[in-house]
Amino acid sequence: MLFFLILYAFCGASKIMAYCSRSTEEILELFISVAFIVDSVKFLKLEFSKNYCFDSLDSALNVSKRAAEASESYCDPTKPILTLLLICVTVYVGVQIFNFKNSPYLTAGKRLLVADYALVVAVGAGAFVGSYCFQNIELTKFVVNESKPLFQIVEFRKPPVMSVFAALGLGFVVSFLFFMEGNISASIVNKPSNKLKKGSSFHYDMLVTGLINAILSIFCLPWLHGALPHSPLHVRALADIEEHIENGHVTETIVYVRETRLTTLVAHILIGVSVIMIPYPLNLIPIPVLYGLFVFLAVTSLGELQIWERFVLIFTEQSLYPPFHYVRKVPQKIIHCFTLLQMLQLTALCMVSFGSSAYLKMLFPFIIVSLIPIREWVLPKIISKRHLVALDGDH
Repeated sequence: MLFFLILYAFCGASKIMAYCSRSTEEILELFISVAFIVDSVKFLKLEFSKNYCFDSLDSALNVSKRAAEASESYCDPTKPILTLLLICVTVYVGVQIFNFKNSPYLTAGKRLLVADYALVVAVGAGAFVGSYCFQNIELTKFVVNESKPLFQIVEFRKPPVMSVFAALGLGFVVSFLFFMEGNISASIVNKPSNKLKKGSSFHYDMLVTGLINAILSIFCLPWLHGALPHSPLHVRALADIEEHIENGHVTETIVYVRETRLTTLVAHILIGVSVIMIPYPLNLIPIPVLYGLFVFLAVTSLGELQIWERFVLIFTEQSLYPPFHYVRKVPQKIIHCFTLLQMLQLTALCMVSFGSSAYLKMLFPFIIVSLIPIREWVLPKIISKRHLVALDGDH
């Protein structure tokens, strides 16, 4: 993977992002939100299938009998119900604190400051409910093998020739995924509406990502790369935002962004410090709270996506449409047509990513890159260029 990332950097492969439009970026952003929600639903389904024993309505009515049987078996319906409760509590508290910025209380700067800590407050609230209010119920927690060292250098061996070629193939697929998601994240962060003053460095970022991941691989540590929705949310946390009200609809405009490396440096230092907090006190945070955190990230990132705004318009009465720029310039049928075409592309991503075949999932990076030629060559044959500029341009 290191070889391919460095090759992309020196060959200027990131120039392909000049053809990556807002449509492609938002499809991937929405896919990440869907993936977070799907992972949480899968975890919840697993908890219910393992612990909830009511397999029919008739058996559910006889609660006392089933409870007696449960004492002699693994069945404990309180676990999945509490899991669902913790996910809902985490999401509810997080969304309420996040939306505090739209309340009339305090000053605008203090409201934004409170909203920035929505994630921390949500995790704290979920952990308090799960570990204190229901401390007698055993929930899924971190599994730590304390017999193994925290850091371990990988054992180097001379692999067979066929293994080398297999590793090259898999490394290319992973590197291509890192290349696409990292560049799309950088493109979203550097979009004109964020008003960043420092220039972008796509090729340099790719080179640094490859070198860092090479070091992480030696110490058996997880890889890193630019990711969604964390990167755009980090930019908004550093931004001064103004609100404008037009016909009862509130729009937000970024006025200034504090461009600093200190926040990401401190954040990753704290991530490193968290290693010594395993198993205690991190075991005080039940796993359902973390899945609730995924749902919170998914929900809060939807508000910034134009594709989601247009999807909601499909079910909204036309006379109640907000005064978006594309509503004034593009007919309703064209808006809905463009949105449905994007949803078809999102469906293709979901089918490949959430499919049961591991070989099919390997095609995921190539499905992402295929969105670029679809936008450049296919959509202009369906929708006029003037309407595409209004729907898919930077405003």
